Amino acid sequence: MRSHQLSRETFSAIAAGGGGPTAISLLSDISYSKLLLLVTGVLRRATGRPGALDAERAFEQLASLHDKAPDEVEATLRHPSVRAWARHAARTLTRPSSARDADADLGRLGALAAAAAIRAGVPATVEVAAPAGVLVLPSLGRALLRRDRAVIDVSGDGAEIRCLPGGAPARVADDAAVDRLTLPADPRHDVPGWRALPRLSAGGASRRIELIVDDTDPYRMPAMPDLAGPLTDRQVREWQEVFPAGWEHLARHHPDTADEVRAALRVLTPLRSPEHGQVSATGRDTFGSIAMSVPTDPRSCAETLAHEVGHAKLTGLLDIVRLVLPDDGTRYYAPWRDDPRPASGLLQGVYAYLGVTGFWRRERSLDTTGTADREFARWRAAARAGAETLLNSGRLTAAGEEFVSGVRATLLGWERDEVPARAMARAADENQRHHDAWKRRNTTTAASG
Repeated sequence: MRSHQLSRETFSAIAAGGGGPTAISLLSDISYSKLLLLVTGVLRRATGRPGALDAERAFEQLASLHDKAPDEVEATLRHPSVRAWARHAARTLTRPSSARDADADLGRLGALAAAAAIRAGVPATVEVAAPAGVLVLPSLGRALLRRDRAVIDVSGDGAEIRCLPGGAPARVADDAAVDRLTLPADPRHDVPGWRALPRLSAGGASRRIELIVDDTDPYRMPAMPDLAGPLTDRQVREWQEVFPAGWEHLARHHPDTADEVRAALRVLTPLRSPEHGQVSATGRDTFGSIAMSVPTDPRSCAETLAHEVGHAKLTGLLDIVRLVLPDDGTRYYAPWRDDPRPASGLLQGVYAYLGVTGFWRRERSLDTTGTADREFARWRAAARAGAETLLNSGRLTAAGEEFVSGVRATLLGWERDEVPARAMARAADENQRHHDAWKRRNTTTAASG
């Protein structure tokens, strides 16, 4: 069995804030290997459960499909929600009290086999679960059925979904729910009873990005509040109107970051918009996906992508290198959060704000308002303070100390960039006010750093 190798050069490049598409491709392959291990672990733990035989049959179908259409099977399995499902299933299968959840998780293997067969156009017959009448086919979309189980017949011309006779009545309260459904030749199109995942595209030929908008899969961003979806047609159009301008800003003025984003992201998970501003997140088990609300303007969209690609790189790196010791309960000040953070959470923030600082450093040449100067100075100081806290915490492994030292070295290099005194003063004032408010809110629960 071959193992993935992370060179010291690649490790150092990521620590410095870069790495590029080559490093991200390696991290993506590592994540995929971990997914395959999780799936085989799910099958082992499923032994003796009611759904075990169906799960094994679905896995065998996936293996057979892989021989015929490896690219399509891999594209299905690399859909970010699949790893989140596998992680959840592996956990529920170890808990005797969660038998119902475990059986539902096992049924998802049939949906994976069906999605891969449909993508490949390879003949197959797959029995699938449709909890509450909702059949989610990862990377493709969802069907609303009048039964809790169905059969999907895939031919070279398309796929047909039939509800199983005698199955339990589903609980879908929707006029579009059907007993029989023929998917269109291109499953990216909608038909009654079938709703395909929307697509989002932006950019020209040299730096074009195409993302699947996953607003359906229950595992698209586990435990994330404020998930939006399914989106209305109007909401999809809104995304398609605002996202390209943000991507164009990133691609034109931050090409290296844009190349990393293109390499890292395949899926966008929409979030409900807050009352003010914008929110975003990256999940530990959903490599390749970003969750975000509708951008308020092109530059905030570009900054969000620069921020979240840092989280994506770090979560990918943590699949192969331990950087932080097990949590001992100590909490620390993070200059971008209102709550005390464990060392692992602080590390995530430090690395993401290294990317944010680099973003505003490049924005300074475009900005005449002083905003970029202030943001650069603020986050340069904040990220360095967070890095110093980590290096003094005693909670880093040897690799973690090397990594954070690389982050700090980049930030120290940027200290040579001169910033107007007014911007420096405003940045220092904002950081101080945040720290003072944090101390008032958290008087006994954390180390101040």
